[in-house]
Amino acid sequence: MSKKKACKTCRYFVHGDVCPICKSTNFTDSWQGRVFINDPQRSFIAEKIGVKQKGEYALKVR
Repeated sequence: MSKKKACKTCRYFVHGDVCPICKSTNFTDSWQGRVFINDPQRSFIAEKIGVKQKGEYALKVR
């Protein structure tokens, strides 16, 4: 099983060839930590990391 890949631009975990959030194609499999955002409008964490859409995000990407 390969490691998940995260978008370097918005840190969203991507399964295809284009990020559905920011439309970037720049990915990395070198990341640390992850967070699940269920309600970005009411989430303090989503506000702090700049997330506007529901999903799974890496906390740090290299």
